[in-house]
Formats: sequence, structure tokens, C-alpha cells
Amino acid sequence: LPSRAMSKRAKTQDTPVDGEQPMELDKRVLAQLSNENGEPLGAPLDLPRGITVQQLQLLCNKLLSNDDDELPYSFFLNGNEIVHSVGVSIEEQKLSAEEIVNIVYQPQAIFRARAISQCSATIPGHADNIVEVYFSPDGSKLASGSGDCTVRFWDVHTQSPDKTCKGHKNWVQCIAWSPDGLYLASGDKNGEIRVWDAETGEEACKPLIGHTSYITWLCWEPLHTIKGPKSTRFASSSKDGTVRVWDITKVGSRMVYSLAQHTKCITCVKWGGQGLIYTASQDTTIKVWRATDGVLCRTLQGHAHWINSMTLNTDYCLRTGAYDERGNFEGDSREAARKKYDALVAQLGGERLVTASEDNTMYLWDPATSKKPIAPRMTGHQRGIMFVLYSPDGRLVASAALDKGAKIWDGKTGKYIGSLRGHVGPVYRVTWSMDSRLLITGSEDSTIKLWDVKACTLVVDLPGHAGSVYAVDWAPNGELVASGGADKTLKLWRH
Repeated sequence: LPSRAMSKRAKTQDTPVDGEQPMELDKRVLAQLSNENGEPLGAPLDLPRGITVQQLQLLCNKLLSNDDDELPYSFFLNGNEIVHSVGVSIEEQKLSAEEIVNIVYQPQAIFRARAISQCSATIPGHADNIVEVYFSPDGSKLASGSGDCTVRFWDVHTQSPDKTCKGHKNWVQCIAWSPDGLYLASGDKNGEIRVWDAETGEEACKPLIGHTSYITWLCWEPLHTIKGPKSTRFASSSKDGTVRVWDITKVGSRMVYSLAQHTKCITCVKWGGQGLIYTASQDTTIKVWRATDGVLCRTLQGHAHWINSMTLNTDYCLRTGAYDERGNFEGDSREAARKKYDALVAQLGGERLVTASEDNTMYLWDPATSKKPIAPRMTGHQRGIMFVLYSPDGRLVASAALDKGAKIWDGKTGKYIGSLRGHVGPVYRVTWSMDSRLLITGSEDSTIKLWDVKACTLVVDLPGHAGSVYAVDWAPNGELVASGGADKTLKLWRH
């Protein structure tokens, strides 16, 4: 063959087919594998630039000696996920191949949640808007609060009404399960709080009276920090500008102490796993309190308008207590919860807080140590942010706003990752699958939508409600999703 024809044929053999990556085996790169906290995994490695994610997974498992059960990992270069090969990521980011590149590995959930695709039950019962729905920590029970002044328990196995709890004299504004799943607390528009026994549906104690305006949020003490055999303490926030901590076993007045330094309505309260209580208010501040005695530790300032929502990177871990993804635990529940919490915090490098405000922005804080945000202001939403929630693995944050969109953010750096566009009305709530790979949004447009978080794409649109969707929750065992709203019906969705 003439030399020109030879070179032409050689070129066509080397050119990859569309969508394929050139192997780049002759080109090398010096790479340092390290975990999320920056701790290196051995010495820098001389790797081919064409090494793929699957090959990196094999290498990582080998270096970590995961011989018995290999774990799935994601790999990041400068905060951007490696999707094809190291060489492609280096080219895309225009990095120098002469220097050592730092590849960060992150373990992924070894189980997968199945995407929901259909409504399996539409259950009437409430006589007014359903404003809250929550599954119990093990996913075996479901409760809802409504404007009809009742709290209802639902049987998730037969998908039918179970118990109706009457006693509130005004709209039920919020509900919260204790982390051991024994009790459910509910707060109403009059400022009254009632605690229900989840097994019998009876009141566990007399109504807790003290707040002078409506209850905005309820949060139980984490399971691993309780003193007795079961959860008995929780915090309530109110429009009256105070947070009260209650103990349902305390003789006489069941209030332990009151936190009263905010000047306006407190919109949210979180009880962290490190002995701190966090409160967010319409006075634009976040306050950090010591849980043992209610002493104010610090005030976090930065927002220009009132704060609507906040989330801890340990929220899901604290919510599910000792239970694993199948709704089981071994040994002592407090010890199991402690191990689970400590492992997550060690992996994430501390307990972080994200606050979302009516000023269209969010802030990322390290509230245990600093008054200053640890990342630049998180901007992008065009209208007020209604709800914000960390993923179960604590690595991502989802925000829902009045601008008809939801957004995904990096939970460690506050960096914007992607937008979820598709709703034609304000988005009120989001809920994560237990493997942090899928997200559900509930909106005023009467639909809930299921999203693939990694690709930021719509998986399935789920219409069915006849009005706004105010509440949505994914069971911690991954089996069911519950939603409720203005049409007064509870819907259960499954795969």
C-alpha cells in the first residue's frame, strides 16, 4: 500500500467510535487517592490516563483491603465527579498532567432504593388539608397531621386508616416521631402540644401548655444522647418567639426550660447529635444553645430576611435512630444509634448546618465552632426558599422554592450542582430516597415528581392529587412514599 493510504488506515484504527473514550494507555498521570477528609490512601500512584471509574473502584477496594465485600465508590477531581476516565476529566478541567492530581473517593450506599412509579392507594379520612406526613424511624408506621384538628395513624401494610387521635382544638401544624418510634408529638395553631402513644393512639401525657402562639416545629432529642431507656424529651418552637424543651415523664410542669432570646417567630428548631440545639427565626438569626442547660453559645448572622428552614447533615441519621435501611438493629438501641452517628460524623468531618431564607439564599455553617459561614452565600433561587433537606449520606442538599424549582448543592462546600425544573407551581417539600440517589418534590401544581439526582433529570411525573401537595415523605426502609395536601386525601406510592 502507498504510505499515504497506510497512514490513513492507521488513523482510522486509532480514532475511537463516537461516545467511546480513547484508552490513553501510553500516557500516564501521577495520582493521589484520598478520602473526603483529605487523608491520603497510600503513596501517589502512577496510573494510565485512560483508567475508568470501574477500574478505579477495583483499585480503591484493593488498597482499602475490602476483599470480602467490595464497596461502590464515586471519584472526584477538584470537586467534579469523574464520569468516564481520569484523562477525560483532566482534559475537561484543563489540568496539568505534570503535577500530582488529587482524586477524592467517596463510598456510596451498597443498597439501592427502587424508584416509585405508581399510586398504590388513595385513602380518604381527613376532613381538611393534610399539612404533614411522616413515616416512623423504621418505616413500619405512618402518621399525618391535618387542618381538621386530628392526627391520624395509617396501616402501611393494609394501606388503610388505623387510628384517629382527637384532642386538638385547632389546626395541627406539625408532627414529629420520637427516634425510637414509640411516640408521636403534635403541635397546633393554639400553641398546644400533645404526645401520642404510637401503639395505642392514646395520649401519653396531659397536653403540654405554655406557648402563647402557634407551634412551628417539633424535634426530639437524639436517641444516642438520652439518659433513660426511651425517648422522652423534645423541643418545640413557636410564633411566640420561644423554644421550650419538654420531658413527658417529668412530674408537675413538664417543661424543662425555655429559650427566649429571639425577637420574632421561631420557624425551625433542630436538636443536634453533639449536645446542641439550633433555632432559626424570622429575626434573621440562627442561635446555638447548649442542650444540657439551655445556655446560649453563639448567634449566627448573615441572612437579610427571615429564615424558613434549616437542615443538619446528620438529620436522617438522627431521625432513624438505631434502625438500618431494612428497619432493623442489633443489640442496645442507644449503642447502635451512637455507633451509626459517630461513623457518619467521622466520614463527614463534623456536624454541618444549612439555613434557607426568604431572601432567596442559603448559608452553610459549622455551628459548633464558628459564627461565620464556612462557604460563600448559596445563591440561585429567584424567590423565597421554603424547605431545605440534607441527603441521608450527608453529602448533598436539596432546596425547594417559590420560583417553581428545586436545586441540588454540595453539602460540604455549598457549591451549586444542578437545577430540577419541571413544576409549574411553587415547590413546597422534598424528600430523599434512603440511598441518596433519588429525590421527590411536592408542589402547588398538584403533582409529585421523582428525580435522578446525579443526572438532575426527571425520572417520572406522578399526578393524582386534586390540589396543592404540602407534605411528602419517603419511608426509611424505601418501600413507600406518602403524600398529602389540599385535596384531603393521603396517597401512597410504590415501585
